[in-house]
Amino acid sequence: MTGIRKALAAVFVGLALTVFAAAPTAAQAAQAAQADELKLVVAGDGAEGVTIQATYPDGRRLDQVVRLVLTATGPDGQKVGPVQLEPQPEGQGFYSSGAVLTAGTWKVTVNSPAPLSGKATATVQARAAQTPPAPEPVAVNKPADGGAGAGWWPYAAAGLVLVALAMGVAMLFGRRRPTT
Repeated sequence: MTGIRKALAAVFVGLALTVFAAAPTAAQAAQAAQADELKLVVAGDGAEGVTIQATYPDGRRLDQVVRLVLTATGPDGQKVGPVQLEPQPEGQGFYSSGAVLTAGTWKVTVNSPAPLSGKATATVQARAAQTPPAPEPVAVNKPADGGAGAGWWPYAAAGLVLVALAMGVAMLFGRRRPTT
């Protein structure tokens, strides 16, 4: 009887190991299925463009270039796109459209085809680009004391020259010790 129990225990242990060994592969398969999808965050750039941040669903940065296509519907039925977006140097997975919209409220859709598919839609408020105000001129004034207080460095340089001269004179005219 003990031989049968040992054989049954070995079979159950083998089945348990098989089940536990297969469980990580199921999780890996689910992760691989998620890896084929993108999370896209669409926002306005504060003027007449759109910015897109593309990441993996688990929040990891995008480590490859993907093809993103933007379409938009604006006020009065205006349409823009499809516009293919190029990656920007601001960071991994960062895309920008540039100035493609006019002022108003736009419904923007961004698609990414396979192998890394994703889709996002957002409402963006586009504003006309504004120029910064011209800087005010700055008056250049001479110091009230005529610049007399800022001239300490010539005195320091003259002092260093005098010390160097004194050392040179001492070396030239110094007493020599007789050798015995």
